Amino acid sequence: MRSVMTAVFWGGAGLLLATTLMGGGEDPPDDAHGPHASRTVATAPSADASGGPAEGGSAAASPSAASPSAERSPGKHLPRSAPTRLVIPSIGVNAPFTALDTDSEGRLEPPPPNDTNLVGWYARGVSPGELGASIIAGHVDTKTSAAVFARLGELEKGDRFQVRRADGTRATFVVDEAESFEKDDFPNERVYADTPDAQVRLITCAGAYDHAAKDYTENLVVFAHLV
Repeated sequence: MRSVMTAVFWGGAGLLLATTLMGGGEDPPDDAHGPHASRTVATAPSADASGGPAEGGSAAASPSAASPSAERSPGKHLPRSAPTRLVIPSIGVNAPFTALDTDSEGRLEPPPPNDTNLVGWYARGVSPGELGASIIAGHVDTKTSAAVFARLGELEKGDRFQVRRADGTRATFVVDEAESFEKDDFPNERVYADTPDAQVRLITCAGAYDHAAKDYTENLVVFAHLV
């Protein structure tokens, strides 16, 4: 198992609702919006590793201490490689990646707030296609318009998308499910726990926009696995 750290996604964001942000008399949000939550996120192995734990790290357990998951053969996965582009044809996404890190308080830093066509990946976690759960986050809107994950909620089980990677490979994922969770009751383990195969979590927000909090009430998570 990989070691874990606590990360807090930046405040704001949600699924773009036409009645909320593009009419209906409501004011637009004050900032660009992406996921928000206090979570545990799996960290990546060292850069020279290929999907396994870093040498000498906490994952190097003795056989007597091995967990059931550690004893299973790993599922389909690719070597570590940074993602370069996310392509989701069914919802019109074709966006470059930027690497995201955490700030001094452990919060995941968002992509630039005014770029409507940019996604971020948690670069200290696993890369898309690598063994484990890779985290990809995007804004749903900006002060002026919809953003890259405005239509994320339209994805359904069986839909496919692709992550193009720096090593020249193209990792194809199939959607298992998409679900929204109240931010105050977010299922940390389900979303961020280590996995026995290569998986991806596409995350933005959903629900109603709370003008007092300047935030949406839910997170939308798309669960997908490598095929």
